[in-house]
Amino acid sequence: MKARRIEKIEDSIFGVMSALAFQYNAINLGQGFPDFSGPDWIIEAAYQAMKEGKNQYAPPFGIHSLRKIISNVYNKYYNIDFDIEKEITITAGATESLFSTILALVDEGDEVILFEPFYDAYLSDVYIAGGIPKFVTMHKPNFSFDFKELENAITPKTKAIIINNPNNPSGKVFTYEELITIYELAEKFNFYIISDEVYEFLTYDNHRHIPILTIDKEKKRSIMISSTGKTFSMTGWKIGWAIANPSITDAIRKVHQWTTFTINTPGQHAMAFAFSRIDDYLPEFKNEYQERRDIIFNELQKSIFKPHKPFGSYFIMVDIPTSNKDDIEIAKELTVHNNIATIPASPFYAKSSEGKTMLRICFAKTKETLMKGIQNLLSYKIQ
Repeated sequence: MKARRIEKIEDSIFGVMSALAFQYNAINLGQGFPDFSGPDWIIEAAYQAMKEGKNQYAPPFGIHSLRKIISNVYNKYYNIDFDIEKEITITAGATESLFSTILALVDEGDEVILFEPFYDAYLSDVYIAGGIPKFVTMHKPNFSFDFKELENAITPKTKAIIINNPNNPSGKVFTYEELITIYELAEKFNFYIISDEVYEFLTYDNHRHIPILTIDKEKKRSIMISSTGKTFSMTGWKIGWAIANPSITDAIRKVHQWTTFTINTPGQHAMAFAFSRIDDYLPEFKNEYQERRDIIFNELQKSIFKPHKPFGSYFIMVDIPTSNKDDIEIAKELTVHNNIATIPASPFYAKSSEGKTMLRICFAKTKETLMKGIQNLLSYKIQ
């Protein structure tokens, strides 16, 4: 018999759509990662680390140089300080940070609030931990949420809230007012804030990313999670981290040490080097994605798929044309008949029906791929 904890976990829509894209040789604007590699100088740094013999187990909580430079970068960019020995844990991507954090904090029967649309791993992790998800909707077109709805979702069983800032899939960047409200509620009702900030360096139109630990300056109840994968376009290396106060970090590390134990050693050394060049790297990185965002947003306005402008991440949500078909049907139809794969939005929702009216498109692609995909979308006719 299978464990009851996995009964509610469904197959990922990403796997379903990627398999369909492969079957029909479709242009894949569904997969949430670049179709190009990160900088050659980072690859060379990993190769150099391998040649220098840095190929055995790294310390379980991450190599010192990587934890140190992450701390330095956050101090420079956000003016926040961390104890690199007691507050930073290197993990197998943000995915493992989330898993280890949720399992470390959530008990059977605890409630966890998720903003929808949500990244689907959050829901599965809560189920695995035995938690009970509660949902607060961020409504289109600007994906704002009602503060009263959020407060009404809180009960004596609320253990944590998960935020994703900037948000995948909507591209929403949380405002200071929203973050301070979330923190004040967490203080009032005594629950944790788990903040997934993997797109922290990818915001547009002068929108500013505000880390949760600049709100929770004393690190009372907030866990900040991020990774190198999105910032340096090396998602397959799976190098992320969780940052929290020493007590919470100790709990996270107890799960981490029996989940992955340690992380890709040469990759950690290469990413420590990558962060040493982040000041020179980020402007071009952000400009390239701003250009891609502008291209896809402007082109989609010519189509029957109406875009919602994202201000962060590398995803854009689009409204599907009104018909008797939902998002999943249209996404499959696009893949099979128009040679373009997207992601239906309904799996990102559990409470609202808004997801059935949208698709998510990833623009972390070469401009050539992006334009081919857009042309295929433009050719879609309601059947």
